[in-house]
Amino acid sequence: MGIQITPSILNADFADLGAEVARIGSADWVHVDVMDNHFVPNLTFGPAMVEALARSTDVPLDAHLMIDDPDRNALAYVEAGCGSVTFHVEAAKAPVRLAREIRSHGARASMALKPATPVEPYEDLLPELDMLLLMTVEPGFGGQKFLDLVLPKIRRARALMDRHGVETWLQVDGGVSLETIERCAEAGADVFVAGSAVYSADDPDRMIGELRARAEAVVGGS
Repeated sequence: MGIQITPSILNADFADLGAEVARIGSADWVHVDVMDNHFVPNLTFGPAMVEALARSTDVPLDAHLMIDDPDRNALAYVEAGCGSVTFHVEAAKAPVRLAREIRSHGARASMALKPATPVEPYEDLLPELDMLLLMTVEPGFGGQKFLDLVLPKIRRARALMDRHGVETWLQVDGGVSLETIERCAEAGADVFVAGSAVYSADDPDRMIGELRARAEAVVGGS
């Protein structure tokens, strides 16, 4: 598995999401930020809108659930057509059971950590996950500045994955741009969520290519 670029539609035009997703045809995934105005102070998509979006694109959907009760609600996003579903460990009551349920229903299971949540307590969960998401901003809003303080955690997470020999993907989300993606790739991330950097560009699909090239140059030179 090489570098993957996953544009977030949080910064897209919500009035015409189908057309907005069509502008990022070279994306590996479409990152869908699901917020409930409880776990984070923002409100975005529900399962019905995600299902409609899944029907409008062949690019697989990567749902990031920033919600209070993922144990009860995560499977609705699998049923809506998401190929990957991410829950926050800070909100999940039974993360191992939830990851197994997501997998058993045919989607990739991913777990997210806020910037201040350490990765080490969850080392034993890595084999249960298809992807680990490390937030590089506080979740809730797009357009925030990248937090360099998360870089050591990315390195530690990659070291733990290497130690256990797992094939878990390592995703970063928040402030990823041409100025920051190389630092993330050098630290060990291989899946990159980029919202503002992609949708503020004149040509979003070209920006995906530029981001991919920056990250691949680091990986190829390591």
